[in-house]
Amino acid sequence: MAQITAALVKTLRERTGAGMMDCKKALSACEGDLDKAVDFLREKGLSQAAKKASRVAAEGAVAAYVSEDAKTGVIVEVNCETDFVAKTDDFQALAHTIAEHIAKTNPKDVEALKESTLNGKKVADLVTEKVAKIGENISLRRFVRYEVQEGLIAYYIHAGGKIGVLVDLNGGDAALGKDIAMQVAATNPAYLNRTQVPADVLEHEKEVLSEQAKNEGKPEKIIEKMVMGRIQKYYKENCLVDQEFVKDPDQSITKLLKAHNAEIRAYARFQLGEGIEKKQENFADEVKSFLK
Repeated sequence: MAQITAALVKTLRERTGAGMMDCKKALSACEGDLDKAVDFLREKGLSQAAKKASRVAAEGAVAAYVSEDAKTGVIVEVNCETDFVAKTDDFQALAHTIAEHIAKTNPKDVEALKESTLNGKKVADLVTEKVAKIGENISLRRFVRYEVQEGLIAYYIHAGGKIGVLVDLNGGDAALGKDIAMQVAATNPAYLNRTQVPADVLEHEKEVLSEQAKNEGKPEKIIEKMVMGRIQKYYKENCLVDQEFVKDPDQSITKLLKAHNAEIRAYARFQLGEGIEKKQENFADEVKSFLK
């Protein structure tokens, strides 16, 4: 039987992140073969990860990466179960590594990302290893990647990864790009400009505003003018280029862009956990469960 040295156990632990006793057992089961022991622990990790996969992962981080030439950029949402784990260096490093990997490999979707190879392993396997090490469900939820020939890509990450914004800017500079990204983070516009507002959405808004004016007792002959005036306000609230610049409310985003001879081609905004139904815990029941 092969001798299981402390150095061998240490090496396996560094490669897998598994516990010391688990590493020792794996090496014993694999007769000291390090590579087989890694697979042994991965298989064990897979079974542990399967149990964790049903648990809601609504915490985590939105991470970003922009290439040095600012021509390629990515934001990605990586989820875990608790804010505590989300703030760890290990989890943050995973999210940023994946963001950079997406930028460089351009997978078509999340499934392709999982099947892609990073540092000699499938991304899905790397995530599984982290699940085994960290002890929480981890999921790759979504990403957006922009690549441009002209212009630049800029980003802004708010509150350590709670909100992330990626902007495709034609003209301008990095400072303007960051300002636009911060604007999107702060105001969460539904549309880039008026042409993107669907006709049915606009028509519904007009109907609602018309009823509001009628309920206010306004004369029929001025209701249409009132509605059009309020539609302008709707545009200012919901269309990015019509908004007031948060850093200078006397200036609109359109004027800001014009001053820099720039235009926004696209933007993406991720808010951590949006749309994920979080498990609601009853505190009294939670305490009782610990007392059992």
